[in-house]
Amino acid sequence: MDIWWVVTLLAAMASMMPSASAYFINIDANEEQCFFDRVTSGTKMGLMFEVAEGGFLDIDVKIVGPDNKEIYKGERESSGKYTFAAHMDGIYTYCFSNQMSTMTPKVVMFTMDVGTQPQ
Repeated sequence: MDIWWVVTLLAAMASMMPSASAYFINIDANEEQCFFDRVTSGTKMGLMFEVAEGGFLDIDVKIVGPDNKEIYKGERESSGKYTFAAHMDGIYTYCFSNQMSTMTPKVVMFTMDVGTQPQ
């Protein structure tokens, strides 16, 4: 898949969401990068990602709630989309891990859509 087509698609999707942020990150071999959002209970959240470059185009992904319970875990995924509602107030963590790779860095594109808080 052409990387510029994916960039255009992610940018278009992010522009439709009131509080979505799109990112490109480089993850070295044996590295993990995590990102955080503070939300209130009931807030809808959605993570969408795709590995754009590197090796077999795969990455490990996890989402952890404020209570340190795993909400989602995927291994060696090329792309994915996961939507959920925050089960409690606090900081939600989503991580991309390339720790399975001994030599190959990866480029990952992702958006995290944090919906409106419940009234």
